[in-house]
Amino acid sequence: MEALPKMTIDELKDRIKNGKYMLFFSATWCPDCAFIKPAMPEIEAEYPDYQFLAVDRDENTDLAVDLFVLGIPSFIAFDQGKEIGRFVNKDRKTKKQVEDFIDAL
Repeated sequence: MEALPKMTIDELKDRIKNGKYMLFFSATWCPDCAFIKPAMPEIEAEYPDYQFLAVDRDENTDLAVDLFVLGIPSFIAFDQGKEIGRFVNKDRKTKKQVEDFIDAL
């Protein structure tokens, strides 16, 4: 999974304007993020139509605020730069919950 560098909302919009993207917001100190991280390579492999981007919430605080990501781990899906779904809350997420979210898009 590609790690997204620190960027503004406008830079992000330019970066994701073509294609399907799944933003995965997390932080190194977050135990619920650490819980889902081992499943992420498998989830990525199951959904090759999405490019997964890891967003460090602490490095990209302004971006998280601009996208209303108040809890982590969280996922936001985009298609051609337009948000098509979000699984954003502070709760621990299982592999099945993330897959169900993506399947429902």
